Order: sequence, then structure tokens, then C-alpha cells
Amino acid sequence: MDRPQQKRARLLLRRVLAGPVPLFSPAEAQAHPPADLDAELVDRLIAEGLLIRTDDHLCATSETAAYLRRALCDEAGDPFADQHRTLEPQVLVTPEGRQPVRRNLAESPLFPLLRLKEKDGRPFLPEEAVAAGDRLAADFDFGNLQPRITASWQPRLSTRVKGAAPAGPELSDSRIAARARVNRAIEAMGPELAGVALDICCFGKGLEIVERERQWPARSAKLMLRTALMALARHYTPPVAKPRTRHWGAEGFRPEMEGG
Repeated sequence: MDRPQQKRARLLLRRVLAGPVPLFSPAEAQAHPPADLDAELVDRLIAEGLLIRTDDHLCATSETAAYLRRALCDEAGDPFADQHRTLEPQVLVTPEGRQPVRRNLAESPLFPLLRLKEKDGRPFLPEEAVAAGDRLAADFDFGNLQPRITASWQPRLSTRVKGAAPAGPELSDSRIAARARVNRAIEAMGPELAGVALDICCFGKGLEIVERERQWPARSAKLMLRTALMALARHYTPPVAKPRTRHWGAEGFRPEMEGG
């Protein structure tokens, strides 16, 4: 498999590890893979023992998690590939439990920004912001939301994202769900912030290009991006609400007020 096929294979196998992937949406009457599944890739993964097909789902096999661990780990004896990877230890959740792996950060759309530092040496983009940006990009890519025409893309808070193909019967439930998650993410960031997150995380634009297209001051795009991704991180992982303090008093109790 070439690199794009390997990337699609890893994405599909991660989905299958999280649970069976439906082969057909309810609107599909004919027995063929939906548009979001590469039939040739699916057949190849089945032939290699990495997937199993039931009547209406794709499921993981005993080899799926092991393949992903190998794919995400450093390939020993490949110095050329090492030059193009930036590896970071992470944890892969599998049916057998949590497995330590090394993720290639160079595959992240935010990789060019990971070198930015604060004055005190801390990363400019916190870990949760990078994770939120990667999650948005994954849903955007899986939902097939790339516009047909390259242009300054603005978010649209509706059930359909501007520039994307209509969510018709040819789309599987899983792809429609990915589109819905993108729209909820856009709504959570708000129209003032969502555009820059989409431009950089989903369309791969650089900071300077975003500033020029939007006629923003120099070095303002990175600040807007960080604000957008932190809002997105709170959307994906809402902070735990602190319990309210209660005071129980006898009948007729009144709290003392200062200055009274």
C-alpha cells in the first residue's frame, strides 16, 4: 500500500476497534459498500486477516490491534523514514486494553506549529488544543467535507457544511455522524473562531496565508487559532462542574452579611 492507502487503512482499523462499522446505511438497498468505504481497501484488509465481514458490519480480528501497534511504532532499521517522523509516546485503546504506542506527529495538520514556544519555554499550543485540532481534522476528513472549489471557506452552522456533497442515501451513517460532529464543533467555537481552525486544521493553510486572506495583523492568526482550539477542547471534554456549597442551618437561620 502507498502512504495515502496506509493512512486510510489505519483510520478504518481504528474505527473498527472502537466497534463494528456498518456496511450499509438504512437507505441503502443494494448489497455494496457505502461510498465512504474503499471497497478495494476493505477487500485487501479482509484478505490480510485484519477485518472480518459479517452480514452487515465490518469487525476487528485478533490481528487488528497488533497491526495498528506495528503501524504506529517506530520501524526499526529504516533510517530514511526516521528522518520524516517525529514520534511521541501515546496510548492506543484496544479491546485487549490500553497499549503503549508511538504516534507520528508529522501526520498532524498542526505539526508545523508544534515548534512554537511561549517565553517561558512551554508549548504555545497545549496538548489538549493539539488533540482537539487533530480530532476535528479526522472528522472533517472522514466526513469527506473538502469543498469542490478552493476558496476562502467560511463555516455554515447547519446540517450541511458549505462546499460538501449533500448527505444523501450514498452516505453511510458513520460518515453522516462525522459531519454532524464537525457542525457541532463549529457551533461550539462560534463563527468568529471556527474559520481559522478549519483553515489550518482541515485545509492545511499556513498562518501567514490565513492572515493575508483575512487581512489580519501579523502574528494574530496563531492567537486566534489557540483560542479556537481551547474552546474546541472544552467542547470535546467539558470541564467537571464544581459542586455547589450548601449550608444547613436551624429554622430561622439567616447568614451574616458584611457591612450590615
